[in-house]
Amino acid sequence: MNKQIILFIISIILSVLSVDAQTITAEVLFETTEGNIRIGLYDETPKHRDNFLKLTRMHVYDSLLFHRVIKGFMIQTGDINSKHARAGQRLGTGDFDYTQEPEFRLPQIYHRRGSVAMAREPDDVNPDMRSSASQFYIVWGKLHSSQQIEQAQERLDTLTRGRVKLTPEMVKTYRFKGGTPHLDGQYTVFGEVTEGLDIVERIQKAETDEYARPFEDIRILRATITKDIPKQAPEPVVKDVPKSKVKSRGRPVNQKK
Repeated sequence: MNKQIILFIISIILSVLSVDAQTITAEVLFETTEGNIRIGLYDETPKHRDNFLKLTRMHVYDSLLFHRVIKGFMIQTGDINSKHARAGQRLGTGDFDYTQEPEFRLPQIYHRRGSVAMAREPDDVNPDMRSSASQFYIVWGKLHSSQQIEQAQERLDTLTRGRVKLTPEMVKTYRFKGGTPHLDGQYTVFGEVTEGLDIVERIQKAETDEYARPFEDIRILRATITKDIPKQAPEPVVKDVPKSKVKSRGRPVNQKK
């Protein structure tokens, strides 16, 4: 077997490993007015995973609206002011008073259809691309032609100064499965829909007002953790040993020579 064939096989193996690198050990179930959506959280983005679990335990997401819905793009929720929002009220600014450090994990984790990512403030006020505390979105996106992929890469080159490059596997996904490639490397993807993608599809088709809020409220009824991260075993406690019992070189410390 010649060297070129070996290198080709190795590249394929690495590509497969990189795509399947994300690990899910926690899941959250969202019961919505349109049906259930289950989200798996990635271990590779532990800060976002843990924050999401914390807010779920606090029942923050219970009764919140999907306040921003764009057909062929994504659905967004997590505005803490949406729980008791009036009809037609403009939403999108409700959040907690902290942000999260970005956890970009390209090319393994990216904006393919069904991905879950955290929203954030725009670059002009948030140059470090820090994530929102509570607002997140679920990607729907679209299937991209080769020309559209090239245009997306050109846009990424401008937005990220050439930092983000779409790999062949990413291109294949965006062409045949769908997603939003122009967001890669700018918003933290921290999970994926493991059940209920049909519900996401239904929600993203909702009729909306000029601010992308659905005319008819689409609400999260309840969010619950259905699978939590394994608890770390406590480290063994080492008790202090009385000096009189400590041995050195096989002799008691207090033994006379």
